[in-house]
Amino acid sequence: MRLETFNIAFSALRANWLRSLLTMLGIVIGVAAVIAMIALGNGAQRSVQQRIERLGTTTLQINATWIRMGGVQLNARKRLTREDAEQIEERAPHVLAVEPQQDKMLQLQWGNKNTNIRIVGATPNFTAVRKFQLAYGRMFNSSDNLGRQRVAVLGAGALTQLGVVNPFAIIGQKVRIGGVQFTVIGTLQAKGAGNGFGSEDDQVFIPFFTGRFRLFKTDWVGDIFALASSEADLPRATTEIELAMRRSHHLRADQPDDFRIRNRADFLQTLGDATKVFTTLLAGIAAVSLLVGGIGIMNIMLVSVTERTREIGIRKALGATKLNIMFQFLVEAVSLSLLGGMIGVAIGFGSALVLRNAFGWNTALGPASVALAFAFASAVGVVFGVWPARRAASLDPIEALRYE
Repeated sequence: MRLETFNIAFSALRANWLRSLLTMLGIVIGVAAVIAMIALGNGAQRSVQQRIERLGTTTLQINATWIRMGGVQLNARKRLTREDAEQIEERAPHVLAVEPQQDKMLQLQWGNKNTNIRIVGATPNFTAVRKFQLAYGRMFNSSDNLGRQRVAVLGAGALTQLGVVNPFAIIGQKVRIGGVQFTVIGTLQAKGAGNGFGSEDDQVFIPFFTGRFRLFKTDWVGDIFALASSEADLPRATTEIELAMRRSHHLRADQPDDFRIRNRADFLQTLGDATKVFTTLLAGIAAVSLLVGGIGIMNIMLVSVTERTREIGIRKALGATKLNIMFQFLVEAVSLSLLGGMIGVAIGFGSALVLRNAFGWNTALGPASVALAFAFASAVGVVFGVWPARRAASLDPIEALRYE
């Protein structure tokens, strides 16, 4: 009897194939939209994660900050110095390397090209601490730093701003930084990541002492970067840095910190949570069209019950039970949803591929998102098919046979 019910249900759908196709359209659009939106959201989340990981999840950044006492905002009591970095090196065993830096926006000139860019005075270990990779040339070393040599390593963004087509060709060329002539000895690979104040690629690195004595003319340090031994040791490294900094700044137990330690692993977690919310919001908006499609199925199935009243009366007169009638109409509704879901999944996959290949958008699809959209489409068919099925099953056979 169940096989016969399936045959009758599918025959009814084939007999009204155009109406069935139009009824599925809402489910198709809804599932395709959900798949495409989840793909966009997952792609954005993966992109953010990759960018933050390129910044270094084991890298801690220490900088001076504003403090508040008695509800009044004050300047930092003491700005950062090289002595702070030395204290961290001495008193933080879970820190592998420390890199103090000074930076300032200055004019960079090469030939007839010039741009304003961030010039960073850094120690030679900055590539290891901040996860930079050398593309061409070499890094400045301790001798360059102690000798205050006028050498520079250009970030990928600096090359773009100067209009450099061949990064290798600029090695050995002379550039002017703040009016002082430097020799380019290396270029860096692009990181494509931001540090909260712009792209990490839009920087030019020079030896720390060269910047201190030739360009910046100050003992103050802008930031201190510390490389923890591992992600598991981040909490211990953070505590050690905090104690070392408080000792260096001679802070009493009742005095607040006049510095801030930023953990980029926490930044990654925060952005990851934000993109998850963004993905859920996009999928929720797209799911509204699935509900609209479900309402369309229910509407058409109610019309179908009215049109086939005499058929229902004949089947009941021949011995069909209420369960048989209800199951028949429920099969029709679920079949429309499942077929629409399959078509929607295919269109959603295609849309994600088009967005990635034609427009360069980051998209990421997984089996979980497909299963979720497909399950939701099936649930829509069941939920919105129950009422028409119950209505068909509850028809009185005598009244149904009299229906014109």
